[in-house]
Amino acid sequence: MSNPEPHPDEVTCTPGPPAGGVEVLPAREVPLGGPRAMLVRRTLPQRSRSLVGAWCFVDHYGPDDVGATGGMKVTPHPHTGLQTVSWLFSGEIEHRDSAGHHAVVRPGELNLMTAGRGISHSEISTTTTGILHGAQLWVALPDASRHTDPGFEHYAPEPVEGPGWRARVFLGELLGERSPVGTHTPLVGAEIVLEPGTTLRLDVDETHEHGVLVDLGAVEVDGVAVAGHELGYVPPGRPSTTLVAGGEPTRLLLLGGTPVGESIVMWWNFVGRSHEEVVAFREEWQAQVERDGEVVADAQQVAPGRFGVVEGDHTRPIPAPPLPNARLRERG
Repeated sequence: MSNPEPHPDEVTCTPGPPAGGVEVLPAREVPLGGPRAMLVRRTLPQRSRSLVGAWCFVDHYGPDDVGATGGMKVTPHPHTGLQTVSWLFSGEIEHRDSAGHHAVVRPGELNLMTAGRGISHSEISTTTTGILHGAQLWVALPDASRHTDPGFEHYAPEPVEGPGWRARVFLGELLGERSPVGTHTPLVGAEIVLEPGTTLRLDVDETHEHGVLVDLGAVEVDGVAVAGHELGYVPPGRPSTTLVAGGEPTRLLLLGGTPVGESIVMWWNFVGRSHEEVVAFREEWQAQVERDGEVVADAQQVAPGRFGVVEGDHTRPIPAPPLPNARLRERG
């Protein structure tokens, strides 16, 4: 998914001090392009927090009536230095990328794309989708592997169940389940569904920090209330985290990992390490998509370069927005 908001430093929502060590981050609505834009709710990055482990971007959308909004139509756009994690609750999205991968993103199945040194891709909701509902997540790659080859992985985790709860672990290890998908830093990602009033104690890696994104219902995270669409941040140093569902069914994503320990520069769809590097990425993308100062109408007309050509996609690629009138700052 292309980041439709190129200036994350302009975020104004700043939560109050953490209660009981758990910080609650509110969401803000951001239009995902076009006059009939589908709105997404963004909880990361924020001015008060840029990362949870290596997770650097959290968008949550739907339930969205595709017939009314037009659904998701994110045409070819570039990425560097990150991985995209697509996770759906309903609907389907067709994925194409410049590394030759063509896949359909379906509910309960992980699709992970590694941008590495550079990739371009498109994401368009399928014609059979009536309601689109899910999350688009980004993971910042560490300096040691951010120039790796681009790639793509698919994984359909089996659910694991207990009294009043059900979970799918799509990255890392949790609840006795381990995902086979490799990561470049220690990570965990899981969907957890709780019946009303259920208490679930999770044994977690105490070197990890965690985020709890509430999709449906509401939950207490270590005694702190986190409402629907909010992200509860749990700092490292805890061997367990306790979730208590409210009076209705609750669904959430648990995202965690070890703190990155590196500063990143994140702008539009690029993760780099300096202002100059990100500016250069932008210039390379523009050089690939422009002819005589105009963006090409067909993605198959994109010139060869760092970001490649999205095979089989004939939509108009997305040009990079103007850079801000200030130096891009490091965050981390």
